[in-house]
Amino acid sequence: VQLQASGGGSVQAGESLRLSCAASGRILSRNAMGWYRQAPGKQRESVAGINGWGTTNYADSVKGRFTISRDDAKNTVYLQMNSLKPEDTAAYYCNFWPKPTGYWGQGTQVTVSS
Repeated sequence: VQLQASGGGSVQAGESLRLSCAASGRILSRNAMGWYRQAPGKQRESVAGINGWGTTNYADSVKGRFTISRDDAKNTVYLQMNSLKPEDTAAYYCNFWPKPTGYWGQGTQVTVSS
């Protein structure tokens, strides 16, 4: 199983980014998937999750700003991030949710400047 996150970048506070997570093989169907992030010096945390029926869950810090979605036909999970804040700066990863596997891939860096 390989999960490749992409779409990160450097933006100003208030701007938006859309992250994508492409999965190898048809592993997304009926599997709950999530986005996680890890800032320098901090533990990795769950940001958002979506189950096979489309039910979503968000960390309090991103509620109302981030939206997770999935397209099982494309084997891809997305994270739309609006109204970005400097505290959103981190490396973002996708993985199974809420119990991720030990394989995290390279992630994609999001840097938000004030």
